[in-house]
Amino acid sequence: MNTTDATFNRTEATPIDWAKAACDSLVSSFVPGELPPANRWHYHQGVFLQGMLALWEQTKDEKYLLYPKAYVDHLIDEQGNFYFSRDELDAIQPGLLLFTLDKHFKEPRYRIAMEKLRQLFRTLNRTAEGGFWHKDKYPYQMWLDGLYMGGVFAIKYEVEYGEAGLIEQTLHQEKLMRTYMTDQATGLLYHAWDEKRQTPWANPKTGCSPEFWGRSLGWYGLALADFLDALPANHEAREQLTTSLGNFAAALARYQDEASGLWYQVVDKGDRPENWLETSGSALFVYAIVKAIKHGYADTDGSLAKAAKHGYQGLVNRMKFDEQGRFVMPDICIGTSAGDYTNYMTRPVCENDLHGVGAFVLTCVEMNGIL
Repeated sequence: MNTTDATFNRTEATPIDWAKAACDSLVSSFVPGELPPANRWHYHQGVFLQGMLALWEQTKDEKYLLYPKAYVDHLIDEQGNFYFSRDELDAIQPGLLLFTLDKHFKEPRYRIAMEKLRQLFRTLNRTAEGGFWHKDKYPYQMWLDGLYMGGVFAIKYEVEYGEAGLIEQTLHQEKLMRTYMTDQATGLLYHAWDEKRQTPWANPKTGCSPEFWGRSLGWYGLALADFLDALPANHEAREQLTTSLGNFAAALARYQDEASGLWYQVVDKGDRPENWLETSGSALFVYAIVKAIKHGYADTDGSLAKAAKHGYQGLVNRMKFDEQGRFVMPDICIGTSAGDYTNYMTRPVCENDLHGVGAFVLTCVEMNGIL
């Protein structure tokens, strides 16, 4: 594995150059429908392609618009029919792609598909206080992941199409997570919460899972940041969300690895020899920190900006290029359920998993102009 491609100047590369390298690598490796997991409506592709659309917004290079369109059109027919899981929040996340496609191409299929995804909020199971179960197979459990998977879509849907109640519903989900899953000592949130305390990992008193897993925290930060992007400028929740995101970003900065600029798989246990620096969560953390600053959280001493720059540099230092000169992102944890410390330590790592590449591209776009 080469660490340098002769055609890519690592020293002078801008964040947009890195985002292009990441997207172009996967475009050259997969036709849109074969992005893994192939031929599925899935949040892995949704996160990556959201990053690509963000890159398109910056560059206006049409290939970064047409590739996501080809993925969607491969799965959604002209009548708006498509197969998706109807028992989980994860299925809603790729629907974020449809907002851009509907606005830009105005094909009826996109709006029809969005309506089908919107209807999931009516049928998904909920806790006694109205919190969405993450999936039917995880009864009475809320996961941090779910706030991003469903919440951003819901807010954008109300803003774009005028359906009242979806913003309020989403803010309620965030409040429940903040209330039940926040650890006051660290400012971090546990990966999951079991209302019934029935799952083996559930704390019998709090219902929380026992660890602060990196990528789950990253999804939470991404959700708060993107809520603020989507909400109307005068919405009353903006102040609370900005405070929550800023406090969360400050908590993350305290656990940043000083040497590398990255964060550990289990965020607060970097002193343990079996713990390891994970790139997808680190990318999402940089994103959350940068967005907190952009949305007006007071970085009075500049420590958050310093953490974001250090984290971004740590990420690009880890990136590689293969023998064909294609970008490779290493050290990405594969998809992971809530569990104990051993669960997170024994999860396999992989390269160019879409969780990670999507997070990296989103982060690069946000870092553009900062460095």
